[in-house]
Amino acid sequence: MSATTLDAGAPPRPATPPPRRGRGMEFVLLLCAVLISVLGYCDVGLATAGTVPPDTLRYGCALGALALAAHGAVRAGAPCADPLLLPIALLLNGLGLILLQRLDLRTAEAAAPTQLIWSALGVALFIAVVLLLRDYRALARYAYVSVAAALVLMIVPIAFPAVNGARIWIQYAGLSIQPGEFAKVLLAVFFAAYLADNHHALAYTGRRIWFLQLPTGRALGPVLAIWAISVGVLVLERDLGTSLLFFGLFVILLYVSTGRTGWTAVGLLLSGAGAFAVGSLEPHVHSRVQDWLHPFASIDAGEGPSQLAQSLFAFAAGGVFGTGLGEGHSVLIGFAVKSDFVLATAGEELGLAGIAALLLLYAMLTARGYTAGLAMRDPFGRLLAIGLASIIALQVFVIAGGVTDLIPLTGMAMPFLAQGGSSVVTNWIIIALLIRLSDTARRAEA
Repeated sequence: MSATTLDAGAPPRPATPPPRRGRGMEFVLLLCAVLISVLGYCDVGLATAGTVPPDTLRYGCALGALALAAHGAVRAGAPCADPLLLPIALLLNGLGLILLQRLDLRTAEAAAPTQLIWSALGVALFIAVVLLLRDYRALARYAYVSVAAALVLMIVPIAFPAVNGARIWIQYAGLSIQPGEFAKVLLAVFFAAYLADNHHALAYTGRRIWFLQLPTGRALGPVLAIWAISVGVLVLERDLGTSLLFFGLFVILLYVSTGRTGWTAVGLLLSGAGAFAVGSLEPHVHSRVQDWLHPFASIDAGEGPSQLAQSLFAFAAGGVFGTGLGEGHSVLIGFAVKSDFVLATAGEELGLAGIAALLLLYAMLTARGYTAGLAMRDPFGRLLAIGLASIIALQVFVIAGGVTDLIPLTGMAMPFLAQGGSSVVTNWIIIALLIRLSDTARRAEA
């Protein structure tokens, strides 16, 4: 009997289900994000001035226009992407603008309008990445170009004056840029490409001691190089946060690529040794370690509360449900209240419930990135998605841990919430790449 006869007698095969899109859900969630942001903006005006801010309509229209533009780009360029990534990012960005506007009213500055401009630039780059980057695998061809560019971006700020003790800024003609924010995305591309090409050698070679599979000397070379670069950044730029982020990202991707606990042990030992040595010898980092160990030492010495102590007071004053937007006193923290310590304002005015909601949003954003990575079929895409999501998770942990005295302060920016044009632009690029990766993953699942 011929194959044609067999096929004719067989039941018809079910059609392949179309990929899940979820664009309608995304649109509804974007509307909710814009509405929550506008209501929070009104609440700040009512609490501080007793009236709705006169520019509420303009603020709402600007945020809504950004949401519609980004949504249209996803519909056109990545119709099967995860429907939660964009609404969560927009909501966090909107909440950050509310907190900055609330602090502007007490400091007579204009950080919120500037942040809105940077957010618009970030959304524009988001649209460009979603529409122009049709195949994320093209990034793997530029792995070594990416790491070279990242090294240049990290080295250039050394030639510029230190800002608040750290050399991480490029300042010229009234503008300031933090190149390390862009370097982290480039390093994620390089790490993903390098480990995708070498994960077999890293996973199946080495010597086993007790329950650890230790790497060979040849395989350990790149790890030592990354460790040396991280410590070099820490010493030359006095930037503990960037050093922890870079090395933590590499260790996470090593473990995901190889599944070997030995890599994690080596990474933790190297990072711990480097942090201890620099924290003991470098004055700026050492002072932060001392503030972490003794946050109320300045009060005992009669010098008044330090920034970290004021941050802890702000969290304590917030209680469970907070004092309400515009009703707190976190402005007493000082010069870094809009950047390093913006989470303290959220803790005081939104309370434990508000902080928990914010951290859940970050957890959902990270989880959706991990979900996209686990669904990818090629190693590079899997590692890139997990690496980008890990950047957000590491930043949140390092910043939240610093302002709550869990770990030493690092001086990094809370994703989307804190003041910083370089940070918000980079975070929108990360969301765009996750959108592209999740679109590919959901198509593959279907």
